[in-house]
Amino acid sequence: MKFYRARQQIEAITFDLDDTLYDNGPVIRRTEAETMAFLRQYHPAMADIDAQEWRDVRAELLARDTEICHDVTAWRHQALYCAMLRRGLHEEQARVGAEATMQHFAHWRSQIDVPQETHDTLTLLATRWPLVAITNGNANPDLIGLSDYFQFTLVAGRDGRSKPWDDMYQLAAERLQLPLAHILHVGDDLTTDVAGSVRCGMQSCWINLRAGNLMQIDDSRLLPHMEISQLASLTLLR
Repeated sequence: MKFYRARQQIEAITFDLDDTLYDNGPVIRRTEAETMAFLRQYHPAMADIDAQEWRDVRAELLARDTEICHDVTAWRHQALYCAMLRRGLHEEQARVGAEATMQHFAHWRSQIDVPQETHDTLTLLATRWPLVAITNGNANPDLIGLSDYFQFTLVAGRDGRSKPWDDMYQLAAERLQLPLAHILHVGDDLTTDVAGSVRCGMQSCWINLRAGNLMQIDDSRLLPHMEISQLASLTLLR
């Protein structure tokens, strides 16, 4: 554990989910592959859709509505609907198809192998502080066995703009009825988690799971209060 800023008393801890409490890379790769396979077999008109066409549809939606990026689930759903319309499906077919594909996506998105270290660490920390999850993604803590550790979960889109915007950080403090300065946010991303939480007045912990060098990483904008290389190090805090 390394310290870069003076610590204040910690009265609650908030956590990012993806790549903080589990390795999300394999999950996303498998989910995208399974979703694309489902999409291609759903209707003959979709049989040869490829990843580039999918990216193009998403980019066009973002160009028309820059705020859609704050809700990745809604963005994906709308992109599926638009892709099906482009391929000649009628509106009702596209609506039903987009919903079916999203259900398939949600199933695979929840097939996450959460390490025992995460369960053990959160179990202990929850006896000391209220814990909260704050995510830009669409993993559902209820479906991956993590929800019992958290007082509540905040999700971008539903609960405000995505990190590093401060909407969800502010909302967490309001719901916890605590000053931002006494909440520690833990996350892997130096922009959305570290810079976002520091700028809004929280304490920040960077979880460095890939042996990165804070002084050499391009997106290192603001120093966290502390750095850890394994989640269990948080159990040393008091």
